[in-house]
Amino acid sequence: MEKRQELYAGKAKSVFRTDDPDKMVLVFRDDTSAFDGKRIEQLDRKGMVNNKFNAFIMTKLQEAGIPTHFEKLLSDTDSLVKCLDMMPVECVVRNVAAGSLCRRLGVEEGVTLTPPTFELFLKNDALGDPMINESHVESFGWAKAADLEKAKILTYKVNDVLKAIFAEGGMILVDYKLEFGLYKGEVLLGDEFSPDGCRLWDAKTKEKLDKDRFRQGLGGVIEAYEDVGRRIGIDFDS
Repeated sequence: MEKRQELYAGKAKSVFRTDDPDKMVLVFRDDTSAFDGKRIEQLDRKGMVNNKFNAFIMTKLQEAGIPTHFEKLLSDTDSLVKCLDMMPVECVVRNVAAGSLCRRLGVEEGVTLTPPTFELFLKNDALGDPMINESHVESFGWAKAADLEKAKILTYKVNDVLKAIFAEGGMILVDYKLEFGLYKGEVLLGDEFSPDGCRLWDAKTKEKLDKDRFRQGLGGVIEAYEDVGRRIGIDFDS
């Protein structure tokens, strides 16, 4: 599979065309960003760690019957994925109150949410990724109602699978965001799943093991990511 023209460079990943119009190469870089890209730093090994982390999680989800765009690892930092027509929305599930939810609603961090909440955000850095609802998505043509409903169902299925996986590693899946797209008419999970896009806490100490370590200046970001990975069975040296 030949990697060709760069299609898109995001805050932490780049996407390249290949000689197959249905496939792309997703390249995980060492860039780390926060606050809608206002703070960016390079963290050694991050691209490799997130690439292998994402491959492991996507494989687990596929084994659980959740369709994803992931095809295979190509190298330490590159993965082959299906080319999707992405919905410009983020699907967010929260199992525990944290982050913007606490700021918006004045609730205490750490409150268990029963049932988990589901939220939608428009992918638009210039607007600060504003919170939206299903009606906005349909009215502005960002996605068809049936496709969005499918994405919502899959987002909750992901929650069931990953809560169990992280619990076995002694962690709490606090919240996470997912992105979806269409591949030949089918709704698939796209983008990535890594500690960049979720919150994970140690179940006993409540130590933060995700990108909040970067946002809050706690240090040890990549060490925490690797700790999370090893707890759930990822071999970063292979």
